[in-house]
Amino acid sequence: MSTAAPHTPPTATAAGGATVEFRGLRRAFGATTALDGLDLDVRPGELLALLGPSGCGKTTALRILAGFETHDAGEVLVDGKPVTGIPAHRRDAGMVFQSYSLFPHLTALDNVAFGMRMRGTGKAERRARAQELLELVGLPQHAARYPHQLSGGQQQRIALARALALTPRVLLLDEPLSALDAKVRLTLREEIRRLQRELGITTLFVTHDQEEALSMADRVAVLRAGRLEQCAAPAELYARPATAFVAEFVGTMSRIPCERAVAGVALLGRTYPVDGTLPADGPLEVLVRPENVVLRPDTDGAAQVTGASFLGAVTRLTARLADGTEVKADLATEAAAALPPGSRADITLPDRPVLVDRRR
Repeated sequence: MSTAAPHTPPTATAAGGATVEFRGLRRAFGATTALDGLDLDVRPGELLALLGPSGCGKTTALRILAGFETHDAGEVLVDGKPVTGIPAHRRDAGMVFQSYSLFPHLTALDNVAFGMRMRGTGKAERRARAQELLELVGLPQHAARYPHQLSGGQQQRIALARALALTPRVLLLDEPLSALDAKVRLTLREEIRRLQRELGITTLFVTHDQEEALSMADRVAVLRAGRLEQCAAPAELYARPATAFVAEFVGTMSRIPCERAVAGVALLGRTYPVDGTLPADGPLEVLVRPENVVLRPDTDGAAQVTGASFLGAVTRLTARLADGTEVKADLATEAAAALPPGSRADITLPDRPVLVDRRR
């Protein structure tokens, strides 16, 4: 597994955030193993995204940290202290759910103030704090509205304000944007990141959306079958995936058959060094991202262009090799115009180490 890249806390206020540690965390539901020895550290004041397919254990880890779920083995520590046995309302964590979970009979202001009310905060103080938080999330004029009078994005802002009301040292976000449309999702993504940086709260953000994770997080932890595959800064995760699973889950990858060679692997008429460890046996494939595939018009080329998808400044071409392998290539749209479907092309990769996996 990969070690994380050096990280600078997002703001000077991040020191107020807590450290979070998962140590050998295990949880099973009957015959289904949700967490299988999860080891992960979250640094003070950072936003760490838990990314992975459905069933990988990311939400289970979040709920165990929040105190809503128990674990079978292992340990969860906040600021170096175990939290097992501490009830959820005493864990100094705020949680925002996918479904908003607002009280329909309370106004926006009263929803935000609810936690403070349960803690016995005086009416004047909690209402002043709730109004302050509504201003923080950009909804001061909606204080008297009920949830059914708010849009989905506005409800999620209220839910975020409620989670912040008790000044938690850890903020937990469980796919809070998945129920929203694309434009609102983008706006709230930026808003959550701004608030997190401003407040310096250690934040765990669960998502299955790779774009969301890469655009928001200081680091991204990719989970698979209850285990950590890699935890790294977004740029490192994308450019240097530690495993084939990470490579294919984060971004688009093509697989090209290759052969073992003295100095690496041979494909497309050239030999390339290997990034990482070469599988000990079996047939092999190289994993390559579309932007790293070079196509040039060539009537005798080894690839035939079979499709093109216009993406603005870039066009994604699909090229088929003689053995039927299909390879994606991102070219500047102007250059792609010289390679219409049906044309032949020379295909090469950059002269640098390649990621190799067993052939499927």
